[in-house]
Amino acid sequence: MKIKEFFKSIFFVDPASSYDFTLGDDSFNKSDIKAEETEKSFESAGEEKKVFPSIDVNLEYVQVKYNTMINSDIVVREFLVTARNKQYRAFLLFIDGMVDTDLINNYVLKPLMLKNQANSFEGNQNHVISEAVTNNITVRKVKKFDIVEYIMTNLFPQNDVKQKSDFSDIFAGVNSGNCALFIDTLNIAFDIDVKGFKQRSIDTPNNEVVIRGPQEAFVEAIRTNTSLIRRIVHSENLIIENISIGKISKTNCAVCYISNIANNDLVAEVKYRLNNLGVDSLLSSGQLEQLIEETNKYSVPQILATERPDKATKYLFEGRVIVLVNGNPYCLIMPATLIDFVSSPEDTNLKFQFANFLKGLRLIALFITLLLPGMYIAITNFHQELIPTELLFSLIASRENVPFPIIFEILTMEISFELIREAGLRVPSPLGSTIGIVGALVLGQAAVSASIVSPILIIIVAITGIASFAIPDFAFGFHIRLYRFLFILFGYVAGFLGIGIGGFVYLCILCNLKSFGVPYLVPFAPVTNSNGGNGYYISPIWKREKRPDFLNTKRDNSQKHISMEWRYRKE
Repeated sequence: MKIKEFFKSIFFVDPASSYDFTLGDDSFNKSDIKAEETEKSFESAGEEKKVFPSIDVNLEYVQVKYNTMINSDIVVREFLVTARNKQYRAFLLFIDGMVDTDLINNYVLKPLMLKNQANSFEGNQNHVISEAVTNNITVRKVKKFDIVEYIMTNLFPQNDVKQKSDFSDIFAGVNSGNCALFIDTLNIAFDIDVKGFKQRSIDTPNNEVVIRGPQEAFVEAIRTNTSLIRRIVHSENLIIENISIGKISKTNCAVCYISNIANNDLVAEVKYRLNNLGVDSLLSSGQLEQLIEETNKYSVPQILATERPDKATKYLFEGRVIVLVNGNPYCLIMPATLIDFVSSPEDTNLKFQFANFLKGLRLIALFITLLLPGMYIAITNFHQELIPTELLFSLIASRENVPFPIIFEILTMEISFELIREAGLRVPSPLGSTIGIVGALVLGQAAVSASIVSPILIIIVAITGIASFAIPDFAFGFHIRLYRFLFILFGYVAGFLGIGIGGFVYLCILCNLKSFGVPYLVPFAPVTNSNGGNGYYISPIWKREKRPDFLNTKRDNSQKHISMEWRYRKE
């Protein structure tokens, strides 16, 4: 027994007391009850969204809303404002880490607190706003002293200061990196721009690399992204409207369009959809794309996404609308058609012969990615007479030792290829290419050696995978890769007949889709005027005179009929 007690004392713990932790409705402490009662009292007064004239009430309301007793990064700085040798109680509200402290110290607190010529002269003089001499008579316009105007015009050496009366607007500014100034006896607060949080610098595009194009990409800061667009579009007609999305996150989004080009109905439709989203949070442009596109049933992307400012501004000049989301380095372009997803930013930088050659290659890659595996399985199962005799004998010989049906082979290799692709994206970048190459070589050679798949099937899967990388848009490429498996099943079940029926249904789906009122397959279905290089293949740059007519823009012509005027001598 002593030995048992000895080991029990070493390996077993007998706690002196047990703990039973539960979450109940009545587990509030006194501070929580006081905060809740204070907030309810404000709401019962019917002024929960308005600034109070009393500085003490404003201070208590702010402390309750931001939980200043708990939040360590919420700063409330109380001080005295000096104005005409009089002092007023005031406090600043800001979030540590999101503001530039030097701006607050030198351009907010210092002018308001320290005495200087602007705030220390005596008297209650009226302010002279204009003075004119007419017929030796001096006419002066004077205005009575106003503390709000006096602070705005004399004491704030800051370039962006706004007056706010709603707490919701004030808190939105503070949450985005501004500071709020409350002064006693005033029923307004000053929203001061002092942003200073760290952000990623402008870098080269990662996913849309071009050779003869600008090497700048969007970043996460929305104001940096709008400045990138402004740098390219030197026009006062460029409109950038802010819209807040998300009841909790209040994510800033910017709707950009050129007012004298874009169709008013298109702009109104985009803003209507953005303003009617009942979500609590919005974190990325990918979420916004799913919330505002026409339908999500078929996985067909209907909104174009890009990280290149030059590509975005190209569509702006065509009359489209783009949307930027704060915190995301991609912008959304709408409306979008099928042609847009198989076009590259490189096309505008190359001669039309080179660009059309690349467009032809992409079209071939599109059909290979979608149909090649399904056609292979259809030919080998149902239409062997289409294969030359020598090649047919070679295929039969290569499959002689393979015990599995062809559908099992092709699905195994296609899924393995997708696994290798996904693994190469998720592992650290130095290992990504290594895993892709080694994984493909080892798996392919081992599968052939073990007689699991035939060598010709390895070639089919490899060609299909390479062709999928030639599709410029990631979302559309993903859609084609997904539908490839459907055409494999159609080919396995009914051969060319199944592929034909599947292709017909797929075309019907594409013809039925619309992106913000624009048919998905224009200018082919319905047929529209594609003159001026608005079809799939582009014309020489001097012939691109028209904007896409399906956008119904305010200005149809994008250039003169004779754009190269230097060739023709003016009489």
